[in-house]
Amino acid sequence: MSPGPARSGSASPSAPATPPEPATRSHLPTARGRASGAAATRRFYGWRIAGVLAVTETVSWGILYYSFAVFLVPMQRDLGASAAAVSGAFSLALVMMGVSGLVVGRWLDRHGGRALMSLGSVLAVGVVALWSRVEEVWHLYLVLAGLGVAASMVLYEPAFAVLVRWFDRHRGRALLLVTVAAGFASTIFVPTAAALEEALGWRDALLVLAGVLAVTTVLPHALVLRRDPADLGLGPDGGPRRSPAQGGPAHGLRSTSRSLWSEPRFRWLTLGFALHTLAVIGVAVHLYPFLREQGHGVAFAAGATGALGALSVTGRLVVTGLFTRFSTLHVVAAVFALQGAAAAVLLLVPASPIAAVVFVVGFGIGFGVATIARPAIVADAYGVSRYATVSAVMGLALVLAKVAGPVSVGASRTATGGYAPALAGLVVVTLASAFALFVAHRAGGTVSSRAAR
Repeated sequence: MSPGPARSGSASPSAPATPPEPATRSHLPTARGRASGAAATRRFYGWRIAGVLAVTETVSWGILYYSFAVFLVPMQRDLGASAAAVSGAFSLALVMMGVSGLVVGRWLDRHGGRALMSLGSVLAVGVVALWSRVEEVWHLYLVLAGLGVAASMVLYEPAFAVLVRWFDRHRGRALLLVTVAAGFASTIFVPTAAALEEALGWRDALLVLAGVLAVTTVLPHALVLRRDPADLGLGPDGGPRRSPAQGGPAHGLRSTSRSLWSEPRFRWLTLGFALHTLAVIGVAVHLYPFLREQGHGVAFAAGATGALGALSVTGRLVVTGLFTRFSTLHVVAAVFALQGAAAAVLLLVPASPIAAVVFVVGFGIGFGVATIARPAIVADAYGVSRYATVSAVMGLALVLAKVAGPVSVGASRTATGGYAPALAGLVVVTLASAFALFVAHRAGGTVSSRAAR
């Protein structure tokens, strides 16, 4: 993904007045400066970091997150456990990821991501290998608690904390590169894990995946990641090195959860993204059975559910372009509102294939928008020096929403005998998430599109 050209420097002082030839030469340094600036931007070390993270995030998400669904039924059979008991272990992993993220965030702000992500990759390899050896349900809970800790050290949060330090004007493009690549993690690793499970059994399949993690993540993190462009004598995007005073807006923020929760803008931002997370995860888990309940065929329901992932990539591409023209918060709030409207169409026109398609397109466009927008919004609002701490505090609320989403929709389905009341609730929740971001915009001033460019 090619970054945009760097701003050229000003022309060198012109030579004393002579015939036209010196005047013509006075334009040459500007042209050369422009070309060399663009080349320097393309060669900027930050793009090497972004490229490595695009690979390691794809592998880490595919193995640590998406492969669990493939091994769910075989683990139930071998461990003699119910689906609820085995799924509960994964919920514990998510909670541990959010809780340990608070410590990880502070480390990232102080020391950067190189050592932490390298150690996290080693831990992830060990945990996946241990996962293959569990014999009791409590073993699984213990191992997946460790998986949650490892995930907090290697998934999006630390990767984004690294990227926001290296990019400013091109931050949105760097985030897009990593998230678009990692968006194919399920496409790559769900079939891969399934094929390995069928050929080797789930235990040996996990050992193979642990080997893939070891080869593709440990050394790349250790050898390529760097804490800050200043370590190479550079500034963000490869520009001049910044003085500490130029590091971004701090707004007098102290890195404590209490000080963050006392700030209205932070509360509204967190509420908006948490509500959206609840709605998105609820839809991801329950859309297929809901469409089947409405009378749609297996192929249609499966295709519609699968299309959400592909549309999330499209949505990220679209909003990254919009971020260069409009307020980031306004764009994201509008996309969330569009998702609520799309869900309302599905609710008001039940059992209609056209309504289902409208919903999938409208909701799917915003499926992955929060992933790319939240880092840009947090970094722009709070600066990069405390980004990881702020993001981790917010991230814990999002993890709890991620756990609550499928459970709340399932509980509503059980209590009412159908999905319609749950869908009505998701319409309200999604529209409320858009409203919360609009209020956050007013509460904290303008969060511009600067960080997303």
